[in-house]
Amino acid sequence: MSHAKSGPGSLAADHPARKSWIAAGGVLGALLASACCIGPLVLLTLGISGAWISNLTALEPYKPIFAVIALGFIAAGFWHVYFRKAAVCEPGSYCARPSSSRITKTALWASLMLVLSALTIDWWAPLFY
Repeated sequence: MSHAKSGPGSLAADHPARKSWIAAGGVLGALLASACCIGPLVLLTLGISGAWISNLTALEPYKPIFAVIALGFIAAGFWHVYFRKAAVCEPGSYCARPSSSRITKTALWASLMLVLSALTIDWWAPLFY
């Protein structure tokens, strides 16, 4: 059993991959929040059609719940990436590579754009019809 470190930033030092998991939760929440509206629009734009696409609109009542969950994960991810004290990483480890931070930031920004697109679809979707 490991002993918890005390002091500011100790949680990030104990769990350097936590921000990646939070970013993954934000991406998953963003996909769920947009499944009812953006999903069918993208499929139709790509030429994929069928009666089953209308089943995706059954998720519409759950969109606000998914959006709140996604925005919570995204906010936590942004806090971990931009505002929390950086964890101390061993040289050569994954968290010491700049690409790990870049991937997490890209996932957070992409999921934020997806959630905002899903929440504002009623304003911009008529432009595509």
